[in-house]
Amino acid sequence: MRQYIGQLFFYLRKIYRITISDNKHEEIVWNDLKKLHQDSKWRFGVFESDKHIETVFEIGEKTGARFYYMVYDGHYHCRVKVLENFSSEITTELFVLAAHFNNLLNSGVVVVNVQSGYVEYHTKNDYIVNIIYPGELHAQLLRHFNTSKDIFWAFNRLVNENEEPTLIIADLMRMNKNNETNN
Repeated sequence: MRQYIGQLFFYLRKIYRITISDNKHEEIVWNDLKKLHQDSKWRFGVFESDKHIETVFEIGEKTGARFYYMVYDGHYHCRVKVLENFSSEITTELFVLAAHFNNLLNSGVVVVNVQSGYVEYHTKNDYIVNIIYPGELHAQLLRHFNTSKDIFWAFNRLVNENEEPTLIIADLMRMNKNNETNN
């Protein structure tokens, strides 16, 4: 009987969350995002007025990156700079590598910002998914983080080893295939 009451409560909660006004959706997702960070005990900063959270995670071997999680314009956004600065001499190769990633990615986009000299990986997801399935916030954060590590590895290989973008992508695809086979 308890199981059915729990399922009914969960179902009614979903219905309530779907039927409330759109501006309440943002508030719910924002509160769920803050709770996710608090419960995970990560080191983070909350910026209430901008509705964004900044967290530093290790993105490469002994290398940290600032991850930004935000709610605005009807979406939950995840952003990270995978390359902080670059020489203008490799701009073409950066765009080629970004284009390869953008063709392969299921979600998100890799952006090369030439003016500010950085490369960023950004995803955005509609609130409604997070309203119906609050656990999806964490899943989206993890997908963004794991993909960011691959993108970071690839762009650093381009910058530090001057490797061709097509070879980097081929190696990454081979590594991911090997990881899938071993798991």
